[in-house]
Amino acid sequence: MTDADPARMLESLRSDYRELVERLERNQREFVHLARSVYRLQEDERRRLARELHDGLGQNLTALKHQLSLLLDALPADACEARDRAGLALATCVQTLDDTRQLSRLLRPQILDDLGLPAALRWLVRSLLDPAGIDCRLDLDALPELDGELQTVVFRVVQEALTNVVRHADAQAVAVRVRHNAGLLRIDIEDDGRGMDPSRIASGVGSGLGGMRERLRLFGGSLAIEPGEAGGCRLRAALPVDAA
Repeated sequence: MTDADPARMLESLRSDYRELVERLERNQREFVHLARSVYRLQEDERRRLARELHDGLGQNLTALKHQLSLLLDALPADACEARDRAGLALATCVQTLDDTRQLSRLLRPQILDDLGLPAALRWLVRSLLDPAGIDCRLDLDALPELDGELQTVVFRVVQEALTNVVRHADAQAVAVRVRHNAGLLRIDIEDDGRGMDPSRIASGVGSGLGGMRERLRLFGGSLAIEPGEAGGCRLRAALPVDAA
């Protein structure tokens, strides 16, 4: 073996290492691209289902509501049992129509596509927290113009967090803050509820934490859960504004 052989072997190893790193980086980029495509398809499907609920089932229920109202008006005043049954059917139809509209909005709120993230977050707070009797302080900085995918990511993170507050926190109040600082969107959500089991926080299992963390990670973001100052739970997320 000549003196040049070790040098050639070392250079060959370096070349193989560089090629391996480049291949791993290509695979990682491809994975991120595919995962984002999956989320994009999910949102497209949510948008389609929301439109079907609103324009299809919602319109049919509206027509049924109108017909039941006409039927109730046409019944004689002394037909008490029939009027009671028709009134009950009408009330059920009205409630089902309201539930359908609410489900349509939660699947994919049209306001997010039409008016943007701030308006959609204000609607989300009213829709989720007001019926639950939870006070909310919503603080939104002046946000830069965001890509549609980034707006969706932020909306879904806040939606999942507030849904958890309503379902699990037993909270009386929650504070939501979204601000823009040094090229990062920062989401801060804190409630005064009963907090969360530290083992669940560490593992990211349950309450949608794993899904939130993975979605943020695909866009270069991060998620942290910690005890809140008021004894509840605090969610902190960061997302680069150029992540899309």
